[in-house]
Amino acid sequence: MSSFVSRVVVALVLLPVVIGLVYLGGWWIFGLTLVGGLIALHELYVMARELRPLVLGGYLGFVLTLVGLQLGGLEWMMGGILATFVFCFVVYGLSDVRASATTSFGVTVLGVVWVGAGLGFLLLIRDIPDFGFWAVMAVLFTVFAADTGAFFVGRTLGRHKMAPAISPAKSWEGLVGGLVSAIAMAFVILYKDRGDFLTIPETLALGAAIALASVLGDLFESAVKRDLTVKDSGRLLAGHGGMLDRLDSLLWAGPAAYYVILAFGHAS
Repeated sequence: MSSFVSRVVVALVLLPVVIGLVYLGGWWIFGLTLVGGLIALHELYVMARELRPLVLGGYLGFVLTLVGLQLGGLEWMMGGILATFVFCFVVYGLSDVRASATTSFGVTVLGVVWVGAGLGFLLLIRDIPDFGFWAVMAVLFTVFAADTGAFFVGRTLGRHKMAPAISPAKSWEGLVGGLVSAIAMAFVILYKDRGDFLTIPETLALGAAIALASVLGDLFESAVKRDLTVKDSGRLLAGHGGMLDRLDSLLWAGPAAYYVILAFGHAS
């Protein structure tokens, strides 16, 4: 089974569960985000174990980031992220292992900001009154459409490498294919709310922003894995990658989508 087919199978198996919990919202989607995020964060810290991440401090910071967001919004999410520095320093001070403080702090906080904030913005999108569910669905399916379009167009027409030092398989032709697919998907999902939520031009802009952020998120994880000399973040999902491999695009697409929606006056 190819990597792409495996990703599709895993998505089809998990999709009903994800859609159901997103639909329920509240603490249900919080629980989904917490579990998935902790697994992804664990995978990052395992990959970077030689850099001596302060794992306990990272876990505490991640949980506090999401709990703060759930109870108090964006301001308290930032409080959780900042508290990670305190947790890291305390754990480092109590440890008898003398690793590089800068390196340990850096990789620990990276995980909390990358995974915690990335997922947190999806929770903020879900909290948009009346339209939160469909907005999250638009993000999820637009990311999938961008990935699918980029794969097939890049495989058939790809000639010009986009980032050969990071991900040799990605091409500029694939990027265009993913961009078109993403814009079309966002248009289809949000078209029914065009009179009350995003206008058609705003929806097209949202699809483009999600597509571009999705590619950057994928490339960002590829750069991290290449630096840490690993192929996959884990083997949790059908032996073809870990949780972080499945979330990498969403961790950038979520914040991008939130700020585009905010710019158009539909989020707070």
